Amino acid sequence: MSNLIPRLSFSELDPQLAELLRPKVERLNYLGEFFQCTGHQPDALISFHKLTEDLKRALPDNLTELVALTIATKLDNAYERVQHERLALKLGFSEGWVRQVTLFEPSHAEKLSAEELLVQRFVLSVLEHHGHNTTGEFESVIEAIGYKDAVAVLMLIGRYVMHALIANCLALEPPVSSPLSNASC
Repeated sequence: MSNLIPRLSFSELDPQLAELLRPKVERLNYLGEFFQCTGHQPDALISFHKLTEDLKRALPDNLTELVALTIATKLDNAYERVQHERLALKLGFSEGWVRQVTLFEPSHAEKLSAEELLVQRFVLSVLEHHGHNTTGEFESVIEAIGYKDAVAVLMLIGRYVMHALIANCLALEPPVSSPLSNASC
């Protein structure tokens, strides 16, 4: 099915979208397939990009990466998981931390802070219960990080679920290999 959507080259993108994505494309040295497909809706993709950047500014890197990696792993979005494994390492998080986030084993989560564990537990509960019956976990997150950051976590969950659904529907594969692929767990 994903072959039914023509892939846009960078030069075929809407000019405003191309300018917005230029720094990312130059840094990575490629235009990701997600953007090649979703570029057919430039206004929506510009809004999606702005939402992503606004939420990255709203939360500390550890919580942004924890939410992104948790959702990408839980929803089998290898395309985004690999991107965030690479980004988390680039941001200075240890390989052990990245692995721990993707294991979902609180009893062995010595590399995660109490705050990170609460946020991850909340994210997993939201996914499992489709947002229903998560009041207890949400209240714990609010107490731990404050209501403004808790709202940002909620919105970030929506952003990464949206990406996962699109990437999985289009059967997108990671454009690069996982930095963790050859290392032992």
